[in-house]
Amino acid sequence: MAELPDLEVFSRILNRRYSGKILEKIDVEVAGKLNVTAKKLKESLEGHQLSKVKRSGKTLQFHFGRDRVLGLHLMLRGELVALGEKPPKFPVLVFHFKGGRGFAVTDMQKQATPTLNPSVNEVPDALELNYPVLKKLLEGKKTTIKTLLMDQKKVRGIGNSYGDEILYHAGISPFSIAGKIPDEYVKKLHKSIHSVLETAIKKIEKENGDELTGELRDFMQVHSAKLKQTPKGEEILSEKIGGRTSYYTKSQELFH
Repeated sequence: MAELPDLEVFSRILNRRYSGKILEKIDVEVAGKLNVTAKKLKESLEGHQLSKVKRSGKTLQFHFGRDRVLGLHLMLRGELVALGEKPPKFPVLVFHFKGGRGFAVTDMQKQATPTLNPSVNEVPDALELNYPVLKKLLEGKKTTIKTLLMDQKKVRGIGNSYGDEILYHAGISPFSIAGKIPDEYVKKLHKSIHSVLETAIKKIEKENGDELTGELRDFMQVHSAKLKQTPKGEEILSEKIGGRTSYYTKSQELFH
């Protein structure tokens, strides 16, 4: 699943390649997840200029003109593919811009979810999360910190893999009870959220260049089934949390 750093890089690439262009045609190949009819989507967007692409949490927001927005959640297997000589496999939406360029949203599971004019989400984005808001978010919470960080109704953008990386960086066990984490470590957690995500964005952006390639995970320090040790030589352990495999080390402090 694409997480915040991947989507941030995708939004920047899409801006460089397509912003300012007129959407000549949009092909709706899978309409099951749309919040409007395919006809309504086409009428709303075709003939309008793509002014910008922004990331918001785990979604991409395509702004057409002043008041038309197409939100897109790639879900588990969704991908973005630049159009070439061969038609894309498993298309959901295909964007054709004047001048011959375009891209497709593909998903073999047909779960990628486009939303026309999505409502504003008041849940804080991970990269906009400040320390006071994070501290208040954790206060009194009895859930594990890993579960809380992944809860998109509490903070948007962090998924399973970056949740592990952030907690390792902060030195906090994923099994820690959120409300029991002392202020000193909440401050570390706040810094780690920004540091880990911003570093990942830089590395992915450097690797991807101007290509809409898949998610990059080669630089992960703990979240990988292939890794047995961290760069520091610590043994990497794994266990299920909320049905998802979490990776961690014994060096991470457990607060309960």
